[in-house]
Amino acid sequence: MLQYQSCGIFALLCVSLISFTPSCDGGNILVFPVDGSHWINMKVLLEELHARGHNLTVIRASTSWYIPEESPMVWSYNGGSAISHFKITKFFLSLLYNVHLIWTQCAAQIFDDKSLIETLLDSKYDLVLTDPAIAPGVLLARYLKLPVVLNVRWIPSGEGHLAIAPTPASYIPAPGSGLTDNMTFLQRTKNLFFYGIILFQQRFIVGPHYDVVCQKYFEGECDIISVLQEADIWLFRSDFVFDFPRPTMPNIVYIGGFQCSPAEPLPSDLEEFVQSAGEHGMIIMTLGTLVNALPKEVADTIASIFAKLPQKVGDFKFDVKFADEHGCRCAGDAGAAA
Repeated sequence: MLQYQSCGIFALLCVSLISFTPSCDGGNILVFPVDGSHWINMKVLLEELHARGHNLTVIRASTSWYIPEESPMVWSYNGGSAISHFKITKFFLSLLYNVHLIWTQCAAQIFDDKSLIETLLDSKYDLVLTDPAIAPGVLLARYLKLPVVLNVRWIPSGEGHLAIAPTPASYIPAPGSGLTDNMTFLQRTKNLFFYGIILFQQRFIVGPHYDVVCQKYFEGECDIISVLQEADIWLFRSDFVFDFPRPTMPNIVYIGGFQCSPAEPLPSDLEEFVQSAGEHGMIIMTLGTLVNALPKEVADTIASIFAKLPQKVGDFKFDVKFADEHGCRCAGDAGAAA
C-alpha cells in the first residue's frame, strides 16, 4: 500500500513540475551562410528555426544571388560591394586560392569595422550558425566568443571528417578518388595521392590566407583547422546509407537528406515530357544554381552528344531552338517549373 502511495505522490510531483515549468524563449542566432546551393539547403534549417520562435540575423553580400535582403524570417546585414562580388564570381570557378583570399579579406573588413562589431556584440547572440565551406563565419564566431554550429560536410580544403576524426587511408576513400573501402595495394597508393592533394591544398593554397587573419586578430597560435575543430555541433549533411563506415566524433549530427520533401505530382509540362519519353526513357540535365548559361562551344558539344543518344533530353536551361539545330530531342525548359 505504501508503495502505491509513494508512486502517486511521485506522479503528482512530476505533473506539478511540468505545469510550473516556464515557457522556453527562442534563441538569438547569427547566421553566416554561403550563397548558391549551400544557401538553398541552409534556408531549410532557418525556416524551421524561425517557425520555432528563434530570432535570426543573416550576414549577406549586398549583391547576393539567392539570399534575400528582406524576409519575414531574418534581419539582414548587407556587406561587401558589387566589385568584391564580381571578384568572387570571377575566381570561384577558376582558382580556389583567390576565392579564399577574397573571403578572408571580407572577414578582415568585418573585424576592422568597430561599429559593426559593437552592434553584433550588443545583440547578445546565443550562437553562430555558419557554412564552413567558406570559413569567415567560423572566424567571426571565434572573434565574438560565441558557440558555433556548422552546417554541411565541406570545409575550405575538402571533406569535414578529415579535420576532426581519424581518417585511415587504408580503408577510407578520399573525395574524388572513386574508390571504395575495400582497396588493393595499388588503390591504397592512389588513395594516398588524393589525400596528398588535399593536404597540399590546405597547406599552400587555402591555409595561408586564414593564417594571416588568425595571426592578426586572435591571441595565441591557431589556424583554420584548429578553429573548425572547436565547433560545438556539426550538422553533417551526409549519411551512412551511402557513405562508407568510418570513425566519427560525438559532436557530429548526421542530417543527410534533411532537405528532402514528400513527393508531389509533377507539373503538367514536365509530366507530359516524362510520358512522351518513350521506351528509351529520358535524361534530365541541370546546370545547378551558379551557372545561367554556357559558352556556345560547350553548348555545341553537349547538344551534339545528346543528339547521338536515343533518350529524350530535358534541360532546365537549354535553348529549344539551339537544341533542334543539333538534332537533339530536347524539352527545353520543361523542368524549370520543377
